[in-house]
Amino acid sequence: MTASAAPRSDLASQGHPQRWLILGVICLAQLTVLLDNTVLNVAIPSLTTELDASTADVQWMINAYSLVQSGLLLTAGSSADRYGRKKMLVVGLALFGVGSLAAGLAQSSGQLIAARAGMGVGGALLITTTLAVVVQIFDDSERVRAIGLWATVNSLGFAAGPLVGGMVLNHFWWGAIFLINIPVALIGLVAVVRLVPEFKNPRGERPDLLGALLSTVGMTAVVFAIISGPEHGWASGRVLLTACVGAAVLAGFVLWELHIPHPMLDMHFFRNQKFIGAVAGAILVAFGMGGSLFLLTQHLQFVLGYGPLEAGLRTAPMALTVVALNLTGLGARLVPKLGTPATIAAGMSCLAAGLAAVAVFGRDGYTGMLLGLVVMGAGIAFAMPAMANAIMSAIPPEKAGVGAGVNGTLAEFGNGLGVAVLGAVLNIRFAALVPAAVGAASLPAALAAADGEGERATIRDAFASGLETSQLVGAVAVLTGGLLAAMLLRRAERVEAARGKAGETGEAGETGETRETGKAGATGHTGNAVAGGVPETAGGRADSPGPSARRPSA
Repeated sequence: MTASAAPRSDLASQGHPQRWLILGVICLAQLTVLLDNTVLNVAIPSLTTELDASTADVQWMINAYSLVQSGLLLTAGSSADRYGRKKMLVVGLALFGVGSLAAGLAQSSGQLIAARAGMGVGGALLITTTLAVVVQIFDDSERVRAIGLWATVNSLGFAAGPLVGGMVLNHFWWGAIFLINIPVALIGLVAVVRLVPEFKNPRGERPDLLGALLSTVGMTAVVFAIISGPEHGWASGRVLLTACVGAAVLAGFVLWELHIPHPMLDMHFFRNQKFIGAVAGAILVAFGMGGSLFLLTQHLQFVLGYGPLEAGLRTAPMALTVVALNLTGLGARLVPKLGTPATIAAGMSCLAAGLAAVAVFGRDGYTGMLLGLVVMGAGIAFAMPAMANAIMSAIPPEKAGVGAGVNGTLAEFGNGLGVAVLGAVLNIRFAALVPAAVGAASLPAALAAADGEGERATIRDAFASGLETSQLVGAVAVLTGGLLAAMLLRRAERVEAARGKAGETGEAGETGETRETGKAGATGHTGNAVAGGVPETAGGRADSPGPSARRPSA
């Protein structure tokens, strides 16, 4: 046991010798997974024509991937811990590659939907396992920077999806957007097999099958409700029923995890203030990103008049700022200098300031919005790696896969929450300013139903005002939540420091007490020897320190 533990200890303290090469490989694989979250959006006209897809078919083509991926994140992370992270990386890449091939060659809407669901399974395995491997192969001094680069891929993938899709579709048919994943999956498979070390939970806990089922069903239902809300209305029976079912199943999951000896997700993590602070911050970073991008695309298209591709290009500065700051390692260098709580507070404040700048200065043109996008990117670059590192460091290394699943689930939940809350604020403000447009399904529908150019101008101004209000609400929520998360993390650090001091004091006292006991034992031992009585042996055993006496037998 000691021999097998030694290499792990060295690996944890020094980092894997090929860690940066491994990081590059897994980030490349992860990038393809993230691109497929948004790449299909630009192919909708082609799919509608060539596959004779209905609106409902197109929605399922897009949502099947994200639904399956979101629902399986916790289960995928738990599987990686139990069965081995290298194995799950290989399985994830294989499933993703096969699913991409099936999607690229699909001849009907049903085939494409099924292929996208299979890709979602592979994507869930890859997203959770890549972060767990990062935690495994990097030591404490480099882990924040490595997580920053890993997080950079998230931002890059989200922003680059429509651009990559557009470029591919300019030269090839729609299936090519999936087939380009196959070479990447093959390269990733070879590299993972040759480079990535295996690691799994040495305790070998039994699989929590019911917990996996409950978490998958519950998360899928909640994410489905979030996805359906903007289209069907948050008060519609379909959305409310799905949300209630999801919440009830997740409540059952929590109760089940609290009452079994080997839970998939140990609910006692939520007693850790450091974990709670990081969780709150992670949800709000995703809230700010998801909600702001949802509003930005409408702002650029409906208020400033850009087309879909032009709007996508104009949101790119935010992602490029994240990439630039994380590649230079600026965010990672802030953590040891300022501490995790201060870094998160600074990042969330920048994100909130950027949202406010977009709201105040972006109404009349793109120049004012550009400043806000850059500031938002800086905030994400500072806060996201520090947050992910705080979550992962609050969870034991053998549970890193579950930690990565929690991190991914929070991101999905935060994105959906941002769209839901800020979208609702937009609708409420718009309806208050233009009551006659309440029945319209969208701004274009309201404009089409308007009577004259004057009324259309009023509707556009009301929509712009609604966007401004919702962005300011988002800024306040992100700032408040960020400061709260930083406060919780600071308090947790103080508690840990106090415990550390108490432990040192107790250790010192115990050592002194042991010395005194040893002296007394030596005296008693000598006396008994003189007397020649049997208590010499008994006294000697009693006075010997317990751990020393047990060490040879261990």
